[in-house]
Amino acid sequence: MKIQRAQENIYADIGVKDPESMLIKAKLAVEISEIIRCRKLSQVKAAELMGIPQPKLSELLRGRFRAISEAKMMACLTRLGASVSIVVKYGNEPRHEHQLTAA
Repeated sequence: MKIQRAQENIYADIGVKDPESMLIKAKLAVEISEIIRCRKLSQVKAAELMGIPQPKLSELLRGRFRAISEAKMMACLTRLGASVSIVVKYGNEPRHEHQLTAA
């Protein structure tokens, strides 16, 4: 049995198309799930707050988020009351930061 050291991105390890985007979406989905859990929201209530159909939320929470854009997931987070920051770096130095906040 050959053992291979994993990369930092499981999606790259298993050969998924666009692994960077999928990893970002997975991290966003975890945050959405945690907010829903911490606020003790039902999927119906959470979907209503997020502005998406409940079946789409159910799919997202089960890891089926390929068809949902990163922007839509960030908008869902802000609708749940989270603050989302986007930091653009060149090398190790932050160059730009944009803060998305709930309305």
